[in-house]
Amino acid sequence: MSFSSLNYSTCTLARMNSHHSHNRTRKSSAFATPPSSIISQTEESRNLANSMENSPLDAASKRPDSSVLLTHKNAIGIIGGLSIGTTLNFVSKLVTWSSKDGGNDIPFVLCSDPVLNKELSFHERGSSSYLTGKNKNILKDHAPVVENLRHKRIFLEKSGARCIVMPCYISHSWHDEVALGSSVPVLHMGECVAKELKEANLRPLEAGSTLRIGVLASDATLSAGFYQEKLQNEGFEVVLPDKATMEHTVIPSLEALNRKDIEGAQNLFRIALQVLVVRAVNTIIIASDDMRDLLPPDDPLLKKCVDPMDALARSTVKFLQSVEGNA
Repeated sequence: MSFSSLNYSTCTLARMNSHHSHNRTRKSSAFATPPSSIISQTEESRNLANSMENSPLDAASKRPDSSVLLTHKNAIGIIGGLSIGTTLNFVSKLVTWSSKDGGNDIPFVLCSDPVLNKELSFHERGSSSYLTGKNKNILKDHAPVVENLRHKRIFLEKSGARCIVMPCYISHSWHDEVALGSSVPVLHMGECVAKELKEANLRPLEAGSTLRIGVLASDATLSAGFYQEKLQNEGFEVVLPDKATMEHTVIPSLEALNRKDIEGAQNLFRIALQVLVVRAVNTIIIASDDMRDLLPPDDPLLKKCVDPMDALARSTVKFLQSVEGNA
């Protein structure tokens, strides 16, 4: 993936190009009205000067409504979340899925805000266990987070995004509030993965039983309950780690990871996965930045697992392809 960039505050305008295996970034300065971040655009067929002269950003500046950064019919608005690494990983997944079968590059605007990162981190760490039924820290004092997310959603709408995504697990705790009043679809990660599992036509592992889907995530994500809701809406039985599993495997695994005890973290996490496997789950959703990359890619247990980010990326590409098809 390659792109060129201009310095802004919390926004990045880019066009993904998957035809090159190395990132090549060319930078220049510019004035902007959005809060300071980066704005990027890739056009491999022309140099930076021509790109700027003919870019949507340049065209938008000549129109009365200069807030429109993208005029492409398949533009995406991306709200970054708890981890910039996760956000960039999602962008990489978009490149992968959009380039399959000779697909076109996808232009996008990305908002990444260090203040929002800190606010989300506070809620991620401060949530009490879903096992107690007490999620007061998720529900209390979340207004600043929602306001921040809504502000970015509105900015992305005005920037010309045709759909908006939040590649962040904890941000989906307030998805409905953030999406309220949006003129464009705000895709829900939990809904995307639930629909994909429904379309997979899975069969119960035990005769006469319902289809069971396991979920491993942080306390904050499990407390929010949106994976449980979206999966149940599709007819699945949701299997969560019990109190003993959380206290003796999941939480100690993450603590070991923080201590840089990778082997210990992996062993504990494998036990947590196996506990769900023996409960006859068809698939396990791993909805956590820390858990997602804990095991090596060739670990046999990962064959039973899915990453919601993949489902969100695929759903985003499918939506944009449908927009192009109807244009």
